[in-house]
Amino acid sequence: MLLTLAFSPHFPQNRFRCRCCNSVPGNGFQTERGLEFDTGGAFFRQESATGRDLGVLAASLQKKKNGSLRVLDALCGCGIRSLRYLKEAEADFVAANDGNDSYGSIIVGNLSRVSVKEEKRWVVTHLEANRVMTDYYIQKSFFDFIDVDSFGSDSSFLRSAINTLRFGGLLYVTSTDGFSSGGHRPHHSLAAYGAYVRPMPYSNEVGLRMLIGGVAREAALLGYHITPLFSYYAYHGPVFRVLLRLNRGKIHDSRHYGFIGCCHQCGNSHEFSWDQLGQMSCSCSVSKVSNSLKVSGPLWTGPLHDAAYLMDMLDLAKQWGWIGCDGKDSLEKLIKLMVDESDPRLPFGYIKLDEMASRAKINTPPLKTLMSAMHEKGYAASRSHITTNAIKTNCPMTEFIEIAKELQQVSVS
Repeated sequence: MLLTLAFSPHFPQNRFRCRCCNSVPGNGFQTERGLEFDTGGAFFRQESATGRDLGVLAASLQKKKNGSLRVLDALCGCGIRSLRYLKEAEADFVAANDGNDSYGSIIVGNLSRVSVKEEKRWVVTHLEANRVMTDYYIQKSFFDFIDVDSFGSDSSFLRSAINTLRFGGLLYVTSTDGFSSGGHRPHHSLAAYGAYVRPMPYSNEVGLRMLIGGVAREAALLGYHITPLFSYYAYHGPVFRVLLRLNRGKIHDSRHYGFIGCCHQCGNSHEFSWDQLGQMSCSCSVSKVSNSLKVSGPLWTGPLHDAAYLMDMLDLAKQWGWIGCDGKDSLEKLIKLMVDESDPRLPFGYIKLDEMASRAKINTPPLKTLMSAMHEKGYAASRSHITTNAIKTNCPMTEFIEIAKELQQVSVS
């Protein structure tokens, strides 16, 4: 039996706000996309609003696709995500759960701003996240969208979330463990996500791939497979958030689930399959097994995003007036960068311009100039949404350096 709260204290009515503003009106209240809510004593980050925007857009698309929407917010905090799923994504039902029952009146008050309890569009529970998801699973009460905004590298929720999700449903998961993605706690990442991660020059992308790989492994154990729709990194925290679609049926090969190696001698990166274990090497090394090659895995090595899905999200954001109203178009820029990163020719990782300049012993040419030169030589290249001073490209580091040196000679002459 789920423990629910059945009271709805009265709060002040919503006052009009610009849909782009995130302000602090005082007295514990904040606004996000025009919705006023009370944070109470719950942990809350204004900086995470972009991640919430992406989740709401995805949830709304899921409702448009299926005609209905049931959302489970497994670790809801003050309830801001649940509130936005109710109001903006027009969820038919939201289960808002947080293990801390002292947040109860805050969560209920926030959700009551959109729908009173008697309408039965939401329920608030205070159980351990695995317990609440397992209870719904036992009742065969499945969800179209599950948001698990966990802290650190707590992967213990993944299997319960997959079990409670409908086929074709969306799972929105989180990691905030920058130490593991940076290769500083390889035994910890192995225990949490089944991946032995070592220091890599594109560690924040490794963090996303580590998280996706962990979900892919859990899904495979249950006889399913997943498709990443977008993967989002934010430096505050840091925060790694990925949206995945759950698909029926297991994929019996190891496609997109393997090992990533980076050679610290030449700077090139390589993908290795399972049948190459014990034979990993870099072409710059004369030995069969390169001492300079650092390998991490198994990780997700496939696409981080679905470009068509991202364009649907961008179109919806424009319909809602979310684009262009803050003068920065930050959400539009982010989604367009993700679309650029979706080029199927682009491999995993990115090259930091500082690292290239250090290896080449030159000053860094402008990023746009470098990308144009790469395109002229037939390489794929895009900016990275993860770090501003980097390029995702299928151009090897050695060739990248030659292109940069050629540009420098042209600028000097």
